[in-house]
Amino acid sequence: TDHNSHISLLESSRLTIMFSSSACRLALLVSAACNAMTSAEDTINLGDAGNYAILGKTGISTVPSSAITGDIAVSPIVDTAMTGFSFAMDPSTEFSTSSQITGNAYAANYGGTTPADLTAAVSAMETAYTDAAGRTMPSADRINYGEGFLGGNYGGPEFPLTPGVYHFGSDVNLKSDVHFSGKGVYIIQITGNLKQAANFDVILDPVYDDDGPAQANDIFWQVAGYVEVGTGAKMQGIILAKTRADFLTGSSLEGRVLTQTACNLQSAKITQPAVAAPTAAPTTGSRRGLRSI
Repeated sequence: TDHNSHISLLESSRLTIMFSSSACRLALLVSAACNAMTSAEDTINLGDAGNYAILGKTGISTVPSSAITGDIAVSPIVDTAMTGFSFAMDPSTEFSTSSQITGNAYAANYGGTTPADLTAAVSAMETAYTDAAGRTMPSADRINYGEGFLGGNYGGPEFPLTPGVYHFGSDVNLKSDVHFSGKGVYIIQITGNLKQAANFDVILDPVYDDDGPAQANDIFWQVAGYVEVGTGAKMQGIILAKTRADFLTGSSLEGRVLTQTACNLQSAKITQPAVAAPTAAPTTGSRRGLRSI
């Protein structure tokens, strides 16, 4: 009888462990699903501001030679606030061109519909900034994440940022590579400055599932202070800056610079974002980039 009781006790314990393990896995699955749902965000509508790789209210400067893919514009200030480009005016007087720009340059004092178009673009930029700043955070753990130091355990390759809203009541410093993982809208609210250290990158991880990877045009850096991208650093996303945005020597951005003051380039590269094609899963080897629970 004691032997049978012992066996029954062991079987009962084993069943309890099995059910507990299943319940734990179920809880993790539910938690992950809830996190995905709560972190889902509508995109920020850039409106007419989305027509420009760089849009500034007080100026755009370059220390040659920079390389810009996309149109640039200044308003309400006039074309003399765009310096270092050696522009050639188009006969229409609606835009000018430069060897440093694959695209056109526009200013508030140009002809045709350009002044009205730029007034609409600047208004859209300001509206987009306000929209991004006003989004609410779904969870407390996204407030002052990493105390404003991103990389490593807070955005590094093993702990990438995921879609949703992050809020920082201070400066944000990118002191190492920062990874974004998963398709969706990312809104990074920063009440201070955004500073990216030299020779580090913002990296969009490949994700081999139906959603696909993060995209530069879905990452919004809403910055109340200034933005500084360090020498040789690579930034990605849409920069909505209340003040200036500086790109130091050899730095680059895939995205847009929409600043309510000036954008300053030092032999930098700015490329407006393209919609990414679906990422094919590898046929052999690791499936790194799959998000685990």
